[in-house]
Amino acid sequence: MPISNKKLKIGIIGYGVVGKKRHSILKKYKQFNITAVSDINDESLKALPKNIHKFNDYKKLINESNCNVVFISVPNRFAAHATKLALNKGMHVFCEKPPARSFKELNSIKNLIQGNKIKLKYGFNHRYHASILKASKIMNSGRLGKIVAMRGIYGKSKIVSFDQSDWRSKRSEAGGGILLDQGIHMLDLMLFFAKEKFIKVFSIVKNDFWKHDVEDNAFALMETSSGIVAQLHSSATQWRHKFNLEIILEKGALVFGGLLTGSKSYGDETLTVIESKPDRDKGLPKERTYTFNRDISWTEEINEFIKAIEQEKDIIHGTYEEALLTMRLIEQIYKADRLWAKKYYNS
Repeated sequence: MPISNKKLKIGIIGYGVVGKKRHSILKKYKQFNITAVSDINDESLKALPKNIHKFNDYKKLINESNCNVVFISVPNRFAAHATKLALNKGMHVFCEKPPARSFKELNSIKNLIQGNKIKLKYGFNHRYHASILKASKIMNSGRLGKIVAMRGIYGKSKIVSFDQSDWRSKRSEAGGGILLDQGIHMLDLMLFFAKEKFIKVFSIVKNDFWKHDVEDNAFALMETSSGIVAQLHSSATQWRHKFNLEIILEKGALVFGGLLTGSKSYGDETLTVIESKPDRDKGLPKERTYTFNRDISWTEEINEFIKAIEQEKDIIHGTYEEALLTMRLIEQIYKADRLWAKKYYNS
């Protein structure tokens, strides 16, 4: 039965930058009652109201709280385990990306969600940005034709976490570097727009600059069964934060530049729509650029999740199947570079 008349008891697992951001949005919902928060850092929990139960261990929050929904934003090595514990307790789960350290680790969750009504959603937040939503409507209208190719660059200057700890630079804890941490968003968008998986994958994966045992640059060339070709450069040596995605279509192109984020370091979020008539425009097609000044992604993402819970609807974006497909693609990129695969996968 739908539970729209009941207040949902929310637990937040991991109270760093992302956990606090989720909290700031969740407390605006009248149907939510945030009852528990966990974090290993006592300082992070001190400012919380007294009526919120505080835990230093996510396992205790899951086992001892009365939450029926949890939001998980923990280091990669804990993500899959926390998700499994919560699902086993009958809790609805929203887990930030990456969903696990590896495809194998994520695949182990499959049996916990098959055939039950528990909702599991992953935080592929970029799908909810206003530029992405507008582009999706344009593509679905068919006026620009089918996709021919995609090119994406997503980069920053280091492999560090928001709080400057170093777990992201350790393969045993993170599972991967810049591709798994940030490039995963670009790969998810490419899969979202292509609407099919990539069956051919070629790559060069490097860790020569920062010299951690995780990658600081990943270059991928991929192709779907219908012939859509996609290029990706995921970089931790970009120096200036950069988000750029070009989708080339039969009758034009969609060009994304910049992204609204908490750091405000990726520049203005824009979408340039190019409509081409090769027999007329002589290489100077009609263009229109839209600029988006408000980040709606966090709220839209939560709106969809709560609607799925309250109305017993399917998760639309960030499904387990989509997360598994993206994690498989990341592993394909790692293993397509024979030297990288030999070094880190013994193959």
